[in-house]
Amino acid sequence: MSPTADSYLVLRAFVDELVRSGVTDAVTSPGSRSTPIVLTLVRDGRLRVHSHVDERAAAFFALGAAKATRRPVAIACTSGTAAAEYLPAVVEAHEAGVPLVVLTADRPPELRDAGAGQTIDQLKLYGTAVRWHVDLGLHEATPERLRWVRSLACRVAAAAAGAGGRPGPVHVNVPLREPLVLDGPLGDDPLPGRPGGRPWLAFPAAGPASSAGTLAAALADHERPLIVAGRSERDPRLPEALAALAAAAGAPLLADPLSNARRGGAAIAHYDALLRDAGFAAAHRPDLVVRVGDLPTSKPLRAFLAGLDPAVPQLAFAPEAVWHDPAGTLHALLGGDPGASVVDAVHALAAGGSCILYTYPSPRD
Repeated sequence: MSPTADSYLVLRAFVDELVRSGVTDAVTSPGSRSTPIVLTLVRDGRLRVHSHVDERAAAFFALGAAKATRRPVAIACTSGTAAAEYLPAVVEAHEAGVPLVVLTADRPPELRDAGAGQTIDQLKLYGTAVRWHVDLGLHEATPERLRWVRSLACRVAAAAAGAGGRPGPVHVNVPLREPLVLDGPLGDDPLPGRPGGRPWLAFPAAGPASSAGTLAAALADHERPLIVAGRSERDPRLPEALAALAAAAGAPLLADPLSNARRGGAAIAHYDALLRDAGFAAAHRPDLVVRVGDLPTSKPLRAFLAGLDPAVPQLAFAPEAVWHDPAGTLHALLGGDPGASVVDAVHALAAGGSCILYTYPSPRD
């Protein structure tokens, strides 16, 4: 596959997830370097795409559209000073709490600081006026990279919409190499989106007090759940609660030493060594993963979670200002306080008689 086709596939997955996350409008301005972005937005077919010749006018039009729809609006321009023309509207969106997804085409790294035309430093171009800046990078369109891209697009849309805080602009810088136009049909996606039009990564509704009901229902509905505990030092109730949850759900508990949750009959003390055995890992694949705290430091465990079938739901409590999903495997984030949610989920499982009786084979079997 050509690098140009890779760029289009990456952009198509990214735009698909923006739409799945609620984006309905995009505003574009003409330019050469942004051709793949603009064509991808237009060809999606689900977006209302508005074209404005002047970037400053386009950005303020997008600002108004986002205010009217109360949804993030994507804006796309070519590289160089065209991106700088967005700054007044970006600052306005920052101050007024208006959700924008700012897509700026850029030269590839080898053309930066080399005297190439229409090239300026676009990395963190808008400073502190954006909620988040990310450089999309140049990637081969492998299933692994597209999984990351889909997850990233969901995070971008959520950050713009105000997940965990106030809405505002998010800047995505998109380096692109020539040729910028495909020489043939693009073909199918190597990694289609989730069925039913669902986003790759679902964020919790604003401000839920607890995810106990969602957590208990998910554990009761699956036969081979797995609970993974990473470092989480804020709530002293959590380690004991996780041990109780694992026992109530009949789920193995893989607890990082820093979680202080390696306790109870469900805890697997030597999971790092066990998962290095390919046969053991293949025989013990779960049908649900629930993560609490940071992603554990064990490399075999990280590889095991990343290698699960994408259809296996992986849930985690919403992180505190840091992101722990390098492989893009998470399906949904759980809102509310983790400690309280886990405690309440234990009570819900016990009260409902929903304890799972499935027993995982021992390493000797």
